[in-house]
Amino acid sequence: MNSISSSSLDYRRVSRHFQRENTIIETRGIAIGGHKIVVMAGPCSVESFCQINELALFIKSTKACILRGGAFKPRSSPYSFRGLGEEGLKMLAHAREMTGLPIVTEVMSPDQVSLVADYSDILQIGTRNMQNFPLLCAVGRTQKPILLKRGMGNTIKELLMAAEYIVDAGNNQVMLCERGIRTFETMTRHTFDINAIPVLKDLTHLPIIADPSHAIGNAQYVPSIARAAIAAGADGIIVEVHMNPSLALSDGEQSLAPEAFCILMHDIEKIAHATGRSL
Repeated sequence: MNSISSSSLDYRRVSRHFQRENTIIETRGIAIGGHKIVVMAGPCSVESFCQINELALFIKSTKACILRGGAFKPRSSPYSFRGLGEEGLKMLAHAREMTGLPIVTEVMSPDQVSLVADYSDILQIGTRNMQNFPLLCAVGRTQKPILLKRGMGNTIKELLMAAEYIVDAGNNQVMLCERGIRTFETMTRHTFDINAIPVLKDLTHLPIIADPSHAIGNAQYVPSIARAAIAAGADGIIVEVHMNPSLALSDGEQSLAPEAFCILMHDIEKIAHATGRSL
């Protein structure tokens, strides 16, 4: 274990020096960070009532246990689909009532926190907002679990310090998400930093989630990176799934079709067992 004194760390509360045992986060009976691998799955964006309900029923039929979906979408182009807002949140909440699946969705600004928290079980901080410190403090004042994604241009230490902001504000329920970083490579959207998983497991007691969909940006390669992340020690993955990826309003190129997702779930279960865990 890293031998740096906790008194010299800028992320002391999230450090293994502060707490040696793993933090386990619970939401609606789902434990994140424990023996079981947690799979969060669903569309990049909530597109319609029928779309999210059909997907939720499919996700429920697998061993995935948390439904993901975006209601507010930060997009690089202002002309891209940017989500349905509160109507999307209502659709997610209905899908939860129908299936029992907890939901994770992104919050983009401090003034959205109370609204999204009213509907969601887990609040996601996206890559572009990892160092939005007013937002980190705002979610830190909630009692909701937080999924904090690593900034695409940020170091592991900066991710840990961002988590420290949330914990320092009073919320210990933080998960860290490796979702790929920008490098010189152009064959994939980003470069998935597999190194980050064992390094983070050594440095922090917080659960570690992997997001292969956003790292790679190509559904063909998502299963390989998802399998690697589980083998490297991730506590779970968050994967984009769409019933018909070619018709998706956002990120269809990286979304798994149902058949591919079922195969991935089978593979993950085998890897989990091989590493002394379960799905």
